[in-house]
Amino acid sequence: MTPQFLKAIWLPLAAALVLAPAARGHEGDDHAQPAPRDARGVTEEVIAGDGANTYQSVRNWCQMPADRKNLGATHGGVVVDKAGSIYFSMDQGPQGILVYGADGKMQRGFAEKFIGMHGLCLNEEEGVEYIYAAHLAGKQAVKMTTDGKVVWTIPIPMESGNYKEAKQYSPTGIAVGPDGTVYVADGYGQNWVHVFDKNQKYVKSFGGKGKEPGQFTTCHGIALDKRGPKPLLLVCDRENRRLQHFDLDGNFVAVVTENLRRPCSISFHGDHVAIAELEGRVAIIDGANKVVATLGDNPEKKQWATNRNPPEVWKEGIFNAPHGISYDQDGNIYVEDWNTSGRLYKFNKVGEKPQARAD
Repeated sequence: MTPQFLKAIWLPLAAALVLAPAARGHEGDDHAQPAPRDARGVTEEVIAGDGANTYQSVRNWCQMPADRKNLGATHGGVVVDKAGSIYFSMDQGPQGILVYGADGKMQRGFAEKFIGMHGLCLNEEEGVEYIYAAHLAGKQAVKMTTDGKVVWTIPIPMESGNYKEAKQYSPTGIAVGPDGTVYVADGYGQNWVHVFDKNQKYVKSFGGKGKEPGQFTTCHGIALDKRGPKPLLLVCDRENRRLQHFDLDGNFVAVVTENLRRPCSISFHGDHVAIAELEGRVAIIDGANKVVATLGDNPEKKQWATNRNPPEVWKEGIFNAPHGISYDQDGNIYVEDWNTSGRLYKFNKVGEKPQARAD
């Protein structure tokens, strides 16, 4: 193709993507079935990001089954298995986890007795994948199979000495170490990360509430970071607006990224980390933990970090309150946007933006 031809097709397309009004349906699309108004997803393709971290939203990706009016509160986590199925934890029933395919169609639901799971982690053990969850509503940690069979639960760690009564404990995040050690973040409670061995026996706690390095003000999400020479724990210290590294024994290592917009959860793909920021944005950091791209940045601050934005003010490709996030194996990104009626996004990785060349 000639440079002139590329310019001729790209510039009008870019303008249309930015300026096109919201569409309610696209006759002849693969996703022509309209979502209900109160569960509407992205209905226009929007390009966002930068350089190799350029993404395109998938319009109307989340399709509603015939028996559902909406998804319910999307106040949970996201994981993607090896087969490409996407698992979203839900704050409302009838199922605690919904499973979608990459095509945006709901495949199934399960975990009826575990509605209100918050952060999720997917871990492969001897060739079998398991879901680990911080069950906020049940004040426990849970391990289950990908079809919902419960393997074990871990109750409130009263033996830690950090709790006088059960209501002080509100787990929000979970991670699993290489040896089966389990880390549970009490993000809505006393801001400790609790460590349990592979047999679910309490070992220790680290962190505690505060603003100093090594302390937390809402340790909302936690994940195993395998990007370096040895694995570390990466913790979303939400209200301190930063990410912190700890070793697997719970010793503070470093504050690695600051001035974020209330980071909730994280997902890894190669050297990059996608961060769901509650204040209307997804950020992507590189191997040096520097922000290199953002997606869905909402210019309306009054819409940040609230689940009360009605669907009529939602904008295509723009987030209100990203809460759960996951890459798939191809680097595409799935986001659970906190909302009472439910909002799930898919952004496909497209790599570099097409560049218009001078004549």
